[in-house]
Amino acid sequence: MNQRSGTRLSDTGRRSLGLGLWWLAIRPRTLSLSAIPVLVGSALAWSEGAAIAWPPLVVALLCALLIQAGTNLFNDVGDALRGNDGPTRLGPVRVTAAGLATPGQVRRAALATFLAALLGGLYLVWYGGWPILLIGLASLIAGWAYSGGPRPLSYTAWGEVFVMGFFGLVAVAGSHFLQSDRFTATALVAGLALGCHAAAVLLVNNVRDLEADRRAGRSTLASVVGTHAARRLYAGLMLAPFPLLSTLLGATRLGPAWLALPLCLWLAWRFLDLPPGAHMNAQLARTAQAQFLLGALLCAALLM
Repeated sequence: MNQRSGTRLSDTGRRSLGLGLWWLAIRPRTLSLSAIPVLVGSALAWSEGAAIAWPPLVVALLCALLIQAGTNLFNDVGDALRGNDGPTRLGPVRVTAAGLATPGQVRRAALATFLAALLGGLYLVWYGGWPILLIGLASLIAGWAYSGGPRPLSYTAWGEVFVMGFFGLVAVAGSHFLQSDRFTATALVAGLALGCHAAAVLLVNNVRDLEADRRAGRSTLASVVGTHAARRLYAGLMLAPFPLLSTLLGATRLGPAWLALPLCLWLAWRFLDLPPGAHMNAQLARTAQAQFLLGALLCAALLM
């Protein structure tokens, strides 16, 4: 943690923290990663004959966003306390490490977002039953475990698997179940497809921070397999959704979703030789945008 962290805040920082600061802290550029799977799962249920229940859809969407925001806040404070967000950090500003908020303030904000998600989840459990309870509790625990505890998932090679599971499989299948009252293989395939892009976002982050992570003793997937293999894995993750979704829907019915392929091809090709450094932040943001585009187009294909 740098010199300004902890309680050494400016006079402005000691006053009530503005919404702009918390907006920065929850990392808005990637929040679509949690929203799109909810919409795709619901659209898939509608395409299979379910009548969309709008209140559960809206609440599920809000809960997904809150859980991701809380996970990001726990990650902010966890990385700062472990010294992983030092002055040489290449990524965007992290509010705890920059001294813009104390660890206690960020931790309380994270707990508040999880509490709000839990309250919304009670309604979803009432509507959808015990499977939604299990999904909700697992998501909250996983969100904390990603950066919390003695062995955070974000410090291991399992981070991408976690993201693929909860920002893909669980989110799509859970949203589909909430609308249709059943789990299906098609929802799992759609979830895996979207989870690939979510995992690709984290992979860019970990390739960018590879040297800093190694110095901090952080064994991410990128540090385990090396930069060369990680870049090629990224290409695979960006392109894998298209054969997966073609298997699910058929190449013809996939229709509008094919429009996302050129962007994914360009990002995959670009990342193969992209020099390390802070400009990888743009690659990360564009990868999240590619997932948003694919998900939106997939919703259009399902609703047509």
